[in-house]
Amino acid sequence: METGSITTPFGRRAMTLGMLASQVMAGEIKPNQSVDKWKLFRALCEAKPLLNISDRALAVLNALLSFYPKNELAQENGLIVFPSNVQLSLRTHGMAEQTVRRHLAALVEAGLLLRKDSPNGKRYVRRDRAGEVNDAFGFSLAPLLARAEEIEQLAAEVIAERLHVQRLRERITLCRRDIAKLIEAAVEEDVPGDWQGLYLEFRDLIDGLPRSPTTAQLEQLLDELTALRTDILNRLENRIKSTKERGNANYIERHIQNSNPESISESEPSFETKQGAKPEQDNERGAVTLEEGRDETAPPSRQEGQGRRPRARDDAGGLKSFPLGLVLQACPEILAYGPNGEIRNWRELMTAAVTVRSMLGVSPSAYEEAANAMGPENAATVMACILERGGHINSAGGYLRDLTRRSEKGEFAIGPMLMSLLRANAAVGRKVG
Repeated sequence: METGSITTPFGRRAMTLGMLASQVMAGEIKPNQSVDKWKLFRALCEAKPLLNISDRALAVLNALLSFYPKNELAQENGLIVFPSNVQLSLRTHGMAEQTVRRHLAALVEAGLLLRKDSPNGKRYVRRDRAGEVNDAFGFSLAPLLARAEEIEQLAAEVIAERLHVQRLRERITLCRRDIAKLIEAAVEEDVPGDWQGLYLEFRDLIDGLPRSPTTAQLEQLLDELTALRTDILNRLENRIKSTKERGNANYIERHIQNSNPESISESEPSFETKQGAKPEQDNERGAVTLEEGRDETAPPSRQEGQGRRPRARDDAGGLKSFPLGLVLQACPEILAYGPNGEIRNWRELMTAAVTVRSMLGVSPSAYEEAANAMGPENAATVMACILERGGHINSAGGYLRDLTRRSEKGEFAIGPMLMSLLRANAAVGRKVG
């Protein structure tokens, strides 16, 4: 009844070919065709990106469906609902009537609703003496019924795409972990090779990924990471084969089975966060110098990190580090995360900083970027300061990333932060005394 003729909109709203096409399509509903309205609505929510409709428009459509008396959308039950804008506003939890009208227009434009306007533009129904509907004016749900199969197909495509992206991200995560740990193992075992260059190549691939990547970009990244992992594995396998040919069985066993129980590296370990290690920085990129793990070439900074207090000196990006005693005096709360409640050297401070990072919800990537930009000692110092000021910082991860960016631009120095904390702790001490 309601789809048997073409209707034009009331008032100044113009008739378009799109409206005409929607009415023609709605008139082609198959005989006895029906669909569960809530099941179809869930499919619409899934297919939302492909249908180019907003969640607010879906909220209005949900309200319209609630006025349909049956659970099954079927032509024999009638397909027109006629609630007023006031009623729709109530069922959309107080959405403004102007907003309701705007989203109704969006649903009509998307081909999900049809207007069947009365001569005066009002929505109402005429019934016979038996109470049966003779004529109704409002919104027709016929396009939903006519496009039910299409909507379900679009929803299936969106779900399949989402699962595909999820699997891509999982495989990328595994590749990142494999590459980082294989490079770390190669450096730990003194395997010859340009491991610093490979690590920088790895970081370039990761850092080049946009914040919201497309599926194609994720697929390309996975291919590149897989190729890099294969290259690293080939180098390590060649090393194993050459060692086996020399008959050094003990070395082979150590190479394969060696583990470092004191390592604090995470899913993407970076070389500057190893306990006791204090890397030099590449002059142009602030990159980690991977060859410093050898005892005969260990720099003075590494010896300082194993027990002696380092002098204040220029670190990555020109950032100056401060004596450990001064850091602990300014940030005493970090002591609780050291072994037996004390921190005796920089190695223990960096270990405690990683624990604090996890506790404060700072992501491994944010801490790694800070260590690259500031140096591992300074990154640990900043984490101690953030812990000390935890009650005044809403997002520790966002705050650390902001400090990292400022450090890269030469706009951040640790000294003022430490001095401020020293003065605050001294004032508290005077009050307590």
